[in-house]
Amino acid sequence: MNILNLGGVASPQQDSRSTTGPALCARKGCRAGATWQLLWNNPRIHTPERRKVWLACEEHREWLEEYLKTRELWKETQPFKVVDAPSNEAG
Repeated sequence: MNILNLGGVASPQQDSRSTTGPALCARKGCRAGATWQLLWNNPRIHTPERRKVWLACEEHREWLEEYLKTRELWKETQPFKVVDAPSNEAG
């Protein structure tokens, strides 16, 4: 059983969303843009300094955070800001 499938949370490996598209909330079925990043790690399999990231919309931030806290995986929640890639256009 995959912990990322419990409670309807989509894991990045199972998510069919494009990594080049808009940053979307990780809550299953949600297509809202992400405004938060939830940093977590599983101490049973990750080194202490490693941080995995789930993105969350305003509506699902608290739900996803509680999901991680209940399982003692949550480390920190930070605002998520999209950074545009630099343009390759010649001046």
